Amino acid sequence: MKDIAKRFGENPLLSPADLVPSKDGLEITCLLNPGTFRFDGKTWLIVRVAERPTQTDGIISFPVLDEKGAMSIVQIPKGDPELDDSDARVINYKGSDYLTTLSHLRLLCSDNGTDFYEPEGYPRLNGEGRHETFGIEDCRVVEIDGTFYLTFTSVSSMGVGVGLRTTKDWKNFEKHGLIFPAHNKDCAIFEEKVNGKFYALHRPSSVDLGGNYIWIASSPDGVHWGQHECIVRTRPGKWDSKRVGAGAAPIKTDKGWLEIYHGANDEHQYCLGAFLLDLNDPTKVLARTDEAIMVPSETYELTGFFGHVVFTNGHIVEEDGDTITVYYGAADEFVCGARLSIQEILSRLI
Repeated sequence: MKDIAKRFGENPLLSPADLVPSKDGLEITCLLNPGTFRFDGKTWLIVRVAERPTQTDGIISFPVLDEKGAMSIVQIPKGDPELDDSDARVINYKGSDYLTTLSHLRLLCSDNGTDFYEPEGYPRLNGEGRHETFGIEDCRVVEIDGTFYLTFTSVSSMGVGVGLRTTKDWKNFEKHGLIFPAHNKDCAIFEEKVNGKFYALHRPSSVDLGGNYIWIASSPDGVHWGQHECIVRTRPGKWDSKRVGAGAAPIKTDKGWLEIYHGANDEHQYCLGAFLLDLNDPTKVLARTDEAIMVPSETYELTGFFGHVVFTNGHIVEEDGDTITVYYGAADEFVCGARLSIQEILSRLI
C-alpha cells in the first residue's frame, strides 16, 4: 500500500504523560483521536483523554459515571470466573460489558500547530446523563455560520450513540442529547449546507446483517436527522475489509466533497483512505481510493495501547488550499500530526 502522508518530525505531539489526570487516584492511559478547529487565531485540538484508576496486582479497576456525572470505581478480582479481560479496551463481567477506561474531552491549543498546551478558563467536557455513563469519545468539530457543532460518541451500558453539543465561544455549551441512537458513531457534519440542508456522515453498526458501513443523512436544523442512505461499504480482501468510518468533515473541492476515512481489516489494523462525493448531491459517491493513503508504519503507530492504528477525525486545510494538516491518534495512545496534499489524494481516486 502506498503511504503518501508526510508525518511531523516532532511526532508524537502528545503522550499520556504530557497531561495531568482529571482527578487524584486516576492515571491517563491514552490520548486519542482529536477533533481540530481554528479559534482565536490558534489551532485547537479537542482530545479524547482516557483514564482509569492506578492498577493494583490481582485487581481490575475502572471508573463509571452515574446519571449526574459523579464517578465511582468498580473493582473485580482478576481470577473471577465470570470475568473476561482478554481485550485491553472492553471487559465482560457477569454478562455485561464495561470499558477499561473512562474518556472525557479536553481542549488544547497551539500557536504553531505542533506545541500544544491546555489554556486556562476553558472547561473539560465530561459525560453527563444516562447515555454517557461510560464517557464521551472521539469528537469531531465543524463551524457553520459562527456556531461550532461538536459530534461525539456517547457511551453507556445501553450502547454507543452520537451526541451533539454546540458552542460559539468554547466556554458555554448547549446540549442536544443523542442525534443518532445506539449503535452509531463516527459522525461528521459537512462544513456547509448543501441546497439549504445540513448533511452528516455516520456509521450504524450491524452485528448479524449488513456491516459497519458509512451512511449519510440530512437535516433541516443540524439536530433532527433523516433521509439515511448507505454510501460506502467494506471491501473483502482489502485494507478496509472489516469496518469503515468517517474522519472529519468532508472538504469542499472543485471535484466534489473529499472525505478522508478510516478502515480496518480482519486483523484490526487501521489505515486511512478517501472517497469523493458529488457537490450538489452528496449521497452520490463519485470515486474512492483503492489503496490506503496512510498506513501504520512508525513505531508510535505500531506499538501502544492498541497497536497498528492511525485514526483521524480532525484536520485543517491550510491557506494554500491544497495542504491538509491531519491530526490523528496513533496506536490508541498518542496524538500525532501529518500533512497530505488534496491534489495527490484526488489523483489516487478511481
